Amino acid sequence: MANHPGKSIPFEYAMHTARPRITGALIKPVGSLCNLDCPYCYYLDKKKLFRDRIQRMGTSVLETFICQYIEANRESDQISFCWHGGEPLLAGMDFYLKAVALQKKHARGKTISNELQTNGTLIDRDWACFFRDNDFLVGVSIDGPEYLHDAYRKDKNGCGSFRKVIGGIENLYRTGVRYNTLTTVNHITREHGTLIYNFLKAVGSYHMQFLPVLEYVKDTGMSDQERPVVVPPGTAGARPAPWSVSSEKYGHFLWDIFQEWSNKDVGVRFVPFFESVLANSLGVPPGICAWCETCGDNVVVEWNGDVYVCDHFVYPDYYLGNISTTSFGQMVCSGKLFRFGMDKKNSLPEQCLRCRYYHICLGECPKHRFDTTADGRPGLNSLCAGYKYFFERSESKISEIVRNITLTKSLNN
Repeated sequence: MANHPGKSIPFEYAMHTARPRITGALIKPVGSLCNLDCPYCYYLDKKKLFRDRIQRMGTSVLETFICQYIEANRESDQISFCWHGGEPLLAGMDFYLKAVALQKKHARGKTISNELQTNGTLIDRDWACFFRDNDFLVGVSIDGPEYLHDAYRKDKNGCGSFRKVIGGIENLYRTGVRYNTLTTVNHITREHGTLIYNFLKAVGSYHMQFLPVLEYVKDTGMSDQERPVVVPPGTAGARPAPWSVSSEKYGHFLWDIFQEWSNKDVGVRFVPFFESVLANSLGVPPGICAWCETCGDNVVVEWNGDVYVCDHFVYPDYYLGNISTTSFGQMVCSGKLFRFGMDKKNSLPEQCLRCRYYHICLGECPKHRFDTTADGRPGLNSLCAGYKYFFERSESKISEIVRNITLTKSLNN
């Protein structure tokens, strides 16, 4: 590690020694608008941040952002746009045709790529052909076999979405579109790691992201029917949401799928969590922001040009500005974003900094820090016990894989 694990990173030091930033962004062309109504979704209630009933990105905002985003990443030869939601396909195909045309117009000779995360229910053959023709990488949210997926992933009428999602995946497969899967580990799926992993293999996934559902909520006090509001760490009166996975069960889930992956699929199928553990063990940059020492490299751009520090911190206190009045480049180099990024390490309790596994997890995502340490200090990751369970059991196998990677590198050199 570049810094002693027991020391915080001074703000002035970071500001003056920061590397040239290759800043990513999750672009929300329809804000939180979605055709599903998943109880565990942390983004649905973000519509309350805006007065406008119709939340869709217009051409002016789109072009302004594309220009500013390319300019902010001018030192990179490759620039990736990541379209997110809500459900980004609700923006319509004309929107993305326009986006691709504007990217080409303002590319400045750079290689432009696009990624899109979708619930998969709207992917027909036309969408699949569009993705293929424009080389989009598509992430599809699917929680496993039908009875597990449909437990939470329902439409506005309370009907399960599984069959539509499978239809969407089939359209991608038949058309030759690259696709990944994103699977939540929640209160129901937590017991079925091996089953879900093998199911995802069966549907053709070679890149599987497993996202722990750990949300804290606060009741609105208005009606029993109104969904509770997801809140950030430090909110008084917050309680774990009923759909959240416990730390213990999450650790068991990771261990179950790791045994499958490490025995059969290393180098064939990719699980970002495992890849990040290996990367940190090797001392190279991980592929997930949660496993970096600091964060702040993946901001959110809302439909109207508002920019927030992170997808999990779209709250007024974490607002950076709007691209119509402040350039994207200025916002991502601002002191406010730097402080947010450095707080990932600087706000950790001493117990974490002295942990034998700190060099691997680096505190994980700040959005999960709802617990206190044994001596009452705040900032402990609520998934800590589960991660330790996993690290203790996987340690020897991780070391073996690391040795093999190191040996292969030395032989190739």
